[in-house]
Amino acid sequence: MRKIHGIIAAAFVILLILAGVSYKNFKAGEADDKKAIRIGVALYRGDDSFINMLRSNLEGQAKEYEKRTGVKVVMEVVDAKGNQNTQNSQVDRFISLGYNAICVNVVDRSMASNIINKTMDAKLPVVFFNREPVEEDMRRWEKLYYVGVNAKETAVLQGNILVEAYKKDPASLDLNGDGKVSYVLLEGESSHQDALIRTEWSIQTLKNGGVPLEKITGAIANWDRSQASAWMEQWLSEYPDQIEVVICNNDDMALGASDALERNNIKKPIKIVGIDGTPQGIEGLRTGKIFGTVQCDGEEYAKVIFEIAAAESLGDNVQDKVALRDGKYYDCSQRAVYQQ
Repeated sequence: MRKIHGIIAAAFVILLILAGVSYKNFKAGEADDKKAIRIGVALYRGDDSFINMLRSNLEGQAKEYEKRTGVKVVMEVVDAKGNQNTQNSQVDRFISLGYNAICVNVVDRSMASNIINKTMDAKLPVVFFNREPVEEDMRRWEKLYYVGVNAKETAVLQGNILVEAYKKDPASLDLNGDGKVSYVLLEGESSHQDALIRTEWSIQTLKNGGVPLEKITGAIANWDRSQASAWMEQWLSEYPDQIEVVICNNDDMALGASDALERNNIKKPIKIVGIDGTPQGIEGLRTGKIFGTVQCDGEEYAKVIFEIAAAESLGDNVQDKVALRDGKYYDCSQRAVYQQ
């Protein structure tokens, strides 16, 4: 009997050892899972200069994060080419593949609810960027974030570029000396909240600064250089020698306006201002194609997007990594740069 008890005791010890090994292996597997994260990035349009800059910076952040933490980052970037249905399908694919977090530059901010519905069901955190969903949608879940810039601040900075130029020398804007600064306006998409706010507050800042404005005309150019160039070409024909200032919601459109001036061999020093501070915009500023722009910190922008996504992927407290306004929002820093 004693022998049987001994065998049972030995078997029990062996079971405990095996259980310990299994638990250890389970914990090791759990740790291994933490050494890799999968992040999907959905862009509204990859050929947008500002978005392309953010994409490069995001990829750079992923590589730097891997070196710094030892956590492998699998990042897939997809381009919706301006089609919301395409983007919806891309998000569906990220969900089906079990991504840890996704970053979405939504095509149509008013349609973000569809993406939110699906990601909430899948418990998949979302970092929206550049195109802010409506407030009601953002309040629906604690795992929704938005990274962008304060559009009003952007517009005020842009407007003040021209206010300072006018105060320094009114004739630098009022080229014909008639006491009015005649301008044309190139706007982004009609549904984009930043385009609406940039337009309103840029003009209001000029008025507040005492610049005597006269609007000639304006058009929607959808952030696009070629569309802006086509509009400017038309206006140069319709309003010869009248345009003194070109106010643009982004750098690509500012550069498009400049392209039209060059094609028409316009030597008059028309002031063109943009927004974004893209590499192309800064180069245009350096070469005199545009007078000024508002530059956001692209490195900061991408870093914050990535840090939120990485923290959510690892189950970390996002607020320990990034200081968020209302627990959801981050406004990137920006500054005016212009010819002195």
